[in-house]
Amino acid sequence: MPGKPNKELETFLNPHPLRDYTIRIRIPEFTCLCPKTGQPDFATLYIDYVPNQSCLELKSLKTYIWSFRDEGAFHEDVTNQILSDLVRASDPRFIRVCGEFNVRGGIYTTVTVEHQQPGWSPSPLVRLKRAGDDEYLAP
Repeated sequence: MPGKPNKELETFLNPHPLRDYTIRIRIPEFTCLCPKTGQPDFATLYIDYVPNQSCLELKSLKTYIWSFRDEGAFHEDVTNQILSDLVRASDPRFIRVCGEFNVRGGIYTTVTVEHQQPGWSPSPLVRLKRAGDDEYLAP
């Protein structure tokens, strides 16, 4: 039997809590309703986070995202709400949620929100140079 929409987010213990690493999640089928017209809005959500003590469990994330399907929400509000709920559930060192909403009235909307734990800062970006190259390349 398939899952049902659910606002509860589950986590599991981070298997490498002493290491900073990034988890990237892409959700291409996010749907909510326009609060003005009731028509569906479609988006791709991108979630990038550096876990602390826990990681987001993906099946619960799927049913959480599914729970917005029949709710009216402005793009700005729903993106911020998702960030707040993910922070509350998993207390990550860093998290970014980006919603790329499909066209509505000839306008595409992208909303990006971030949270960072006080005192945490990312490791410096490592730049690698190939033999013979004059330009530095990101890994």
